[in-house]
Amino acid sequence: MPFATRIVNYQRNRMLNICDSNLVGRTLVEGELTMNLTQSYFAERMVDEAEAAQMLKNSSIINMVGEETIALAVKMGIGSQKGVKKVGGVPCLLVFKF
Repeated sequence: MPFATRIVNYQRNRMLNICDSNLVGRTLVEGELTMNLTQSYFAERMVDEAEAAQMLKNSSIINMVGEETIALAVKMGIGSQKGVKKVGGVPCLLVFKF
């Protein structure tokens, strides 16, 4: 499965927005929280697993959504299942590496 990605460079930090490609365009709702998985925020480029892994490794701030994305990150030792929250039944994880 391809991964939807967008990289933002901000104050000498590399922020990666990454999600399972099949989630792009969806709106997740959990109580009063609404998360729009827009193409402009998450899907600047579609990448394969190898490139996604490289991007995860080289980013200091990572905003992840989706089972496949989070499974890849956790397998690499980036983040933990303990930090995963579900929004509308979809897993989400935010990681800061400093």
